[in-house]
Amino acid sequence: MEESRFYSLPKLPYEYTALAPHISEEQLKLHHQKHHQAYVNGANAVFEKLDKARKENADLDMKATLKELSFHIGGFKLHNLFWENLAPAGKGGGGVPKGELAKAINGEFSKFDRFKKEFTQAAASAEGSGWAALTFCRKTGRPLIVQIEKHNTNVFPGFDILMVLDVWEHAYYVDYRNDRAKFVDAFWNIVNWDEVAQRFDNLKK
Repeated sequence: MEESRFYSLPKLPYEYTALAPHISEEQLKLHHQKHHQAYVNGANAVFEKLDKARKENADLDMKATLKELSFHIGGFKLHNLFWENLAPAGKGGGGVPKGELAKAINGEFSKFDRFKKEFTQAAASAEGSGWAALTFCRKTGRPLIVQIEKHNTNVFPGFDILMVLDVWEHAYYVDYRNDRAKFVDAFWNIVNWDEVAQRFDNLKK
């Protein structure tokens, strides 16, 4: 495959052991090497199917094909963001946001604890497989919390994603079994606020 025209699995910005005890080495390897890789493979398979059909001038079920592609690309993209907005506890992970990001969060939610409560509730209550995300609306200047179903439903078109939390069971089942709430609590110890702030600063330029 031509690498530039297909996706590949990105390397994590830390070792597989780095997020323990909040995410174990076994859980992180499974999530990254198996599940994230599956979205890479899925998207590339659709690209190959599209290339083949176009070369042969063959018909495709475009509705089904594009829905499948959206699912896999969404999974690929959101996982990339997820890995990057995590860091080892005490070494970039945890704490509270600072700078302009903190001002924006405090301006919208009154205080960080209120934001944390709402984001936690969004993550805990996402139906089935999905994500909680912090996004930003350039039109209103408001940071917004959203729930994303699967990888590609309820995403606000054009809204920048600042932070995501994967709440598919594959993200936590090895460590927390079916206790999603415990995983969400652990997440706050490994949020890389510097990365989230950098995303915020970039969109404000």
